Amino acid sequence: MSTLVDIRRRHVKLMQNTVTILGHILGGVSQTQAETLRDQQDGPKGWSILEIVCHLRDFDAFFAHRARLMLEQDHPVLPAYDHEALAIERAYSQQKLADAYWSLAQSREKFVVFFKQLTDAQWDRTGIHPERGEFSIIDAAIQVGHHDCVHIEQITRILAQR
Repeated sequence: MSTLVDIRRRHVKLMQNTVTILGHILGGVSQTQAETLRDQQDGPKGWSILEIVCHLRDFDAFFAHRARLMLEQDHPVLPAYDHEALAIERAYSQQKLADAYWSLAQSREKFVVFFKQLTDAQWDRTGIHPERGEFSIIDAAIQVGHHDCVHIEQITRILAQR
């Protein structure tokens, strides 16, 4: 039977693995190909590969910010982010794929260290998530891996179309 410590450890490992998997997938996609695939999106209102990687990079920082808030404040209301507005505001489609991935990998490395250093009491800290309500640091770790998997699946679906 898994203990809570094992579950937390496995989710932190998943956070490391998903970024590594994404790196392997993107290793075969050059900037030229990413630009060529700009118009190839995941559905009529979907994003391109480049936009998805930029989204993952930015949301890694947002997830980390929310987790830090839960450590620093008692049961804070966590900020909401408009991912569609950010894609436009930050001109995701004009960025460099390799740079976006590199920034994500660097951010994730720090985020993993953050989770690995938490005490049992810190893992139980909570806040109010803007979409999910009651939310703990454990929920945050689970959300990161799940979020990555959803977007990695999108990227592989786009690549399969070419």
